[in-house]
Amino acid sequence: MSVLSACGGEAPGSEQEASLEAREAALSSTATSRGCTFEVTSVVVTQAPVPPVTENKLHRRASASCPWAAASLSLPSSSGYAPPSLYVAANELGVAVGLTYKSSYGGGPYRTLSFFHVDPETMTIIRRDGHQVSGTIDLTSVAIELDGTTLTSYGTKAGVIYGETGTGPEFVVSYPDFFTSTTPGTVLAF
Repeated sequence: MSVLSACGGEAPGSEQEASLEAREAALSSTATSRGCTFEVTSVVVTQAPVPPVTENKLHRRASASCPWAAASLSLPSSSGYAPPSLYVAANELGVAVGLTYKSSYGGGPYRTLSFFHVDPETMTIIRRDGHQVSGTIDLTSVAIELDGTTLTSYGTKAGVIYGETGTGPEFVVSYPDFFTSTTPGTVLAF
């Protein structure tokens, strides 16, 4: 079993002797909401001779400051050799997860860029919004702006995010009132 970074992947065969726990701790993204720590992880569950399948999850960690028990939420799995990218941001309104993934082995390099609003108490998805990408894509950040409601995500791509404005290998996605509305996000390439 291999662990992939929340923001990239490990080279084949690297860190084979490192413990799973140490690698998970080093390769994850965390955020806090309502006293609870939330962490995203990507774990390779199948390998050669077929392209790998990576399970992506959001975990709520148990602690003295968290009023709820530990829990996990499965997010879409990713297929293929390009690792998914996965980030989490949170505040008192909820937990936001950004994920890039490939949903099948075939179909060329196409990926999906998705954002999830997760209820911190029930660990259920309240909102899911996705963008199809005609190539490869990687997130470099997911953040909640100072206004407390706008979700912003940056990344790089080789291809087009359907619905984007502008052109270029980098992008920013912005969702006003992410936790309190269903207003679609805007994608600007540059």
